Amino acid sequence: MHRYALLLCMLWLLAAPSLAAADGEVQPPAVKIALIIDDLGNQLIAGEQALALPGALTYAFLPQTPFAWQLASRAHELNKEVMLHQPMESDNGNPLGNGALTLDMSRERFTITLRRNLASVPYVVGVNNHMGSLLTRDPTAMRWLMDVLRANGLYYIDSRTTDATVAERTANRNLVAASRRHVFLDNLPQTQAIRAQLRKLIEMARDQGGAIGIAHPYPETLALLRKELPRLERQGVELVPVSQLVYSGRPLWHAYSSPSPKDAKSSKQSPSRIY
Repeated sequence: MHRYALLLCMLWLLAAPSLAAADGEVQPPAVKIALIIDDLGNQLIAGEQALALPGALTYAFLPQTPFAWQLASRAHELNKEVMLHQPMESDNGNPLGNGALTLDMSRERFTITLRRNLASVPYVVGVNNHMGSLLTRDPTAMRWLMDVLRANGLYYIDSRTTDATVAERTANRNLVAASRRHVFLDNLPQTQAIRAQLRKLIEMARDQGGAIGIAHPYPETLALLRKELPRLERQGVELVPVSQLVYSGRPLWHAYSSPSPKDAKSSKQSPSRIY
């Protein structure tokens, strides 16, 4: 009888993990994704709706826009990561907005413009490009950009609006922590297309250990993320700030050129201190 009871107990213990999984027990996240919400600063309501999304999203603000300071300050209060979404010259002639960097600028004007942009958005810890299919091809302009980012301890995310970009490579050569956008979620702002792109981002993260996506404050995007982000943990996916992917596993020399994610946040407590 005792032997029979012992056998039942052992069988129960062996079955317990699968029973827990069937009951919906959350397993530790296996992969990490980061998601940047771009193009913020011009619209207050859309910006507030984006900030209300759950999880460790990262928010990229256009410089010198009406609501960038207010929304970025609120993002910081919510412990969300803040980036500058820097307009750069494109090859299609689209309007660039305030604070654009262009190929015809002198180094002095380029640097002054970039510093002014950084000062217009508080609590910035990183930069990515808005458009820039022309400027990100130019090694000289990218070197000027990285000089300012390195001086301010900021990371760089190449939005990769052109396959000919040299931005990420130039960042690495100039000791600036950097990575790239892997997936645009809403080039086609339709619910099913956005959901498919989110799945693609997750699959890329599973394949390579992490992935960075970019989305925009479109109504369709916000509605889908509101629904899908709370489900990530049960899929074995952890949403993290961009800096966590950028700095994790970096070579040792990056510790001398760029702060850790924790230091990056604390170093920006004085939002107007730009070098």
